[in-house]
Amino acid sequence: EHARVLIHQPSGGGEGQSSDIEIQAREILRMRALLEQMLALHTGREADLIRKDIERDKILTAQEAVDYGLIDEVVATRKTASLKAAGR
Repeated sequence: EHARVLIHQPSGGGEGQSSDIEIQAREILRMRALLEQMLALHTGREADLIRKDIERDKILTAQEAVDYGLIDEVVATRKTASLKAAGR
């Protein structure tokens, strides 16, 4: 209920020789493409929308995360979760 979910593109800082920075930049771009694919696959959203949404920090409420497809449900308390698991 009070939780927030943050999605954003991968980030990193690089230092060193230009060839090393280039390697790091390629890896970050590879990771971003993988993140976009995984989020699109598991949320059912179009890759273009995912790409737009992770361009900057996107902060979602718990219910928005459900609506987005990132989580299945919001559990208010551990007791509630235990009761649901027990089928009560």
